[in-house]
Amino acid sequence: MSTDPVRRRLRPLLPYLLIGPSLLALLVVLGYPLADMVALAFQDMTRKELFSGAAPPWAGLAQFRTILGDGFFWTVVARTALFTVVCVTLTMMFGLLIALLMRRTSPWVRAVLAGVLVAVWAMPVMVAAAVFRWLFDADYGVVNWLLSRLPGIDLARHNWFTDPWQGFAVITAVVVWGALPFAAITLQAALAQIPPELEEAARIDGAGPFQVLRYVTFPVVKPVFVMVTTLMAIWDFGVFNQIWLMRGGQPEREYYVLGVYSFIESFAVNRYSTGAAIALVTVVLLLAGAVVYLRQMLKLGEAE
Repeated sequence: MSTDPVRRRLRPLLPYLLIGPSLLALLVVLGYPLADMVALAFQDMTRKELFSGAAPPWAGLAQFRTILGDGFFWTVVARTALFTVVCVTLTMMFGLLIALLMRRTSPWVRAVLAGVLVAVWAMPVMVAAAVFRWLFDADYGVVNWLLSRLPGIDLARHNWFTDPWQGFAVITAVVVWGALPFAAITLQAALAQIPPELEEAARIDGAGPFQVLRYVTFPVVKPVFVMVTTLMAIWDFGVFNQIWLMRGGQPEREYYVLGVYSFIESFAVNRYSTGAAIALVTVVLLLAGAVVYLRQMLKLGEAE
C-alpha cells in the first residue's frame, strides 16, 4: 500500500521514460552532425584544414552573405519550391484517387492493389531510377518507341533531358511514382474510418458524388490529408537521390535543387562551408513544414 503514492507520482513520467532512449539515440545520431554542420557554416573550411586536421578559421556570416547575395541561389530556391509543389500536388491528387478507388473495389482487388503499392514503396530508389532511365532512354527507351507509334509524332533518339522542363517532368514521375504508395495507403486507411451512414444520408438528401466528396468525405479525412501533404512537402523539398541518379551522378546546373546544390558545393567544388550554409538554409526552410506537421499531429492527438 505504501508504494501507491510513489506509483502515482511516477505515472506522469512514464511516457518520458519510455521515449527517453529514442530521444537519446536521435540526439547522438542526428544532433552531433547537425551541430557540426551549423559550426561549419560559420567557418571557412578548405582542403588544407580538411587534410591537416587543423581548425578552420571563423568566417562569421560571410558564407550566408555569399549565397544570399547570389542570384543563382535564389533561382535554385525557386526551382526547388516549384518542383516540390508539382510533386506534392500530383502525389496527393493521384493518391486520393487511388484511395477512393480502393474503397469501392472488392476485398480481393483491394488486397492486390495494396500489395502492388507496398512492392513499389519497398523498391530501392536506385532500382526505380534505373528503370525510368531505361524507359526514357534516347536510343532504346520504351516511351520514345511507344509515342513514335502515334500519328504525327517522331521521338526517335529524342533525349528528354536536353530540355530541363522535360527532364524535370521525368524526374517528377520518378518522385511521384515512389511516393504514391504511402499517400494512397494512408488516405485509404483514413477513408475506411468514415461511417457509411454519413455518405448515405447525403445521397438521400440529393447530394451528387462530387458534393458527397467535398462536403462529407473530405472534411473527415482532411487532418490526415494535410498531415500527409506536409510530410510529402518535406521529403520532396529535400530530394537528392532521384536527380543525382537520373543524371548519372553529373547533374547540370539546370537540374540543381537545394539538396543537389549543397552537395555539389561541398564535395565537387570543395567549398565545404558554403555547402554547409546552403544545407542550413534548407533546414530552416524545412522547419516551416515541420511546424505544420507537428500542429497536425497535435490536433489528431487532441481529437482522439
